[in-house]
Amino acid sequence: MSPKEELAVRKANSSKTLLAGALVGAGAGLVAAILLRRRAERSGRESTLTLTEGIKLGLLVFGLFRAISALGDDD
Repeated sequence: MSPKEELAVRKANSSKTLLAGALVGAGAGLVAAILLRRRAERSGRESTLTLTEGIKLGLLVFGLFRAISALGDDD
């Protein structure tokens, strides 16, 4: 395979990875929003997240990103 063809294949794979990640992220966000709405309806509260819960959720998301970025590292 020529270097030009190899670059085209890598670019196509990169695009597919980004698209798959965007779709998974959107799906996960939708499921999270549905769960938060159900919890708010059950408890009768208008606000679905407290400040403490928001901070905890943010830290969990950053931890998830860190774990994803470490995938494949065999150091």
